Amino acid sequence: MVLTSKTTVSRTPRHGGTELQGWSRVQFNALGSACSLIFQAPSDKQASAYKSQMLTWVEDFEERYSRYRSSSLISAINRTAGGDWVEIDDELESIFALCDHYHWSTGGVFDPTSLPLLRAWDYQAERPRIPSDSEIEQALKLVGWTKLERRRGCVRLPTKGMAVDLGGIGKEYAVDRVIEQAAGFGIQDILVDFGRDVRGLGHSPNGGPWRIGLENPTVPGQCWGGVMICGSGVATSGDYLRGFHSGGSYYSHILDPRTGRPIQNGSQSATVIAPSCTEAGVLATATLILGATEGLELIQRSPMAQGALWQKGELHTTNRFSSSII
Repeated sequence: MVLTSKTTVSRTPRHGGTELQGWSRVQFNALGSACSLIFQAPSDKQASAYKSQMLTWVEDFEERYSRYRSSSLISAINRTAGGDWVEIDDELESIFALCDHYHWSTGGVFDPTSLPLLRAWDYQAERPRIPSDSEIEQALKLVGWTKLERRRGCVRLPTKGMAVDLGGIGKEYAVDRVIEQAAGFGIQDILVDFGRDVRGLGHSPNGGPWRIGLENPTVPGQCWGGVMICGSGVATSGDYLRGFHSGGSYYSHILDPRTGRPIQNGSQSATVIAPSCTEAGVLATATLILGATEGLELIQRSPMAQGALWQKGELHTTNRFSSSII
């Protein structure tokens, strides 16, 4: 089961110390993250029906597309690398189409076939180590989104050892789908937060736009500011919470698929506001990898996106980002 025993559902949640009559809050663990929703439905019946469908959909989504699930389509694709074609469903076709777009728009910085590199570095190991140059070179030979062979309803990884991982897009895509499903239950005011990948529609319980705090990468646990959203997605990617130290140097879990190595450009965190959470998440990580100049240019080339990057203790923003800061 994806949903843990910590799943909670409340029809009258508290916000700012007061009860919110007519609002519902759902909290659970899934997709490797703490997940929460707060929304206002036209009736108790519609609120209950939406919660039930949403939880079932998230569980099914993780079961089908997580590389950590041996029975998932992603695991089947990875197991048969260098072998036969694997049949996929329409939703994975749609996700791969998004991967096509973002791989192209980021100049290859977004690459869902980077799993061999993640395995080579394995920052989650009990004793992480720096892989040798030859290990990195071998892993790089297995990376390349355009190497994935596709035909309608089927995919194939041509070389043994290649592997797909939706970690850079799956959770954000799930946020957007959960938001889309809310409309079918008459829900217009909702905030979805899956592991700090966020999207909000309508108004908050306070009556105005949703307000999202932004963590200060130089003082984790504290906010340097916040943004207001209404219909947009917000995602932040950072290198300061996951990684390892070796020989006096810090090695981030954020890898550049072009070099096969952790980012070393001084980027600390990147936040992007975009029409969808999926776009915001991809752009945030790409910006972190590219750095201030190229990263902010990438965001500004994306219609209706805006963002900010902390690099070497300094804040850099796109032209429109300041108008969203609160």
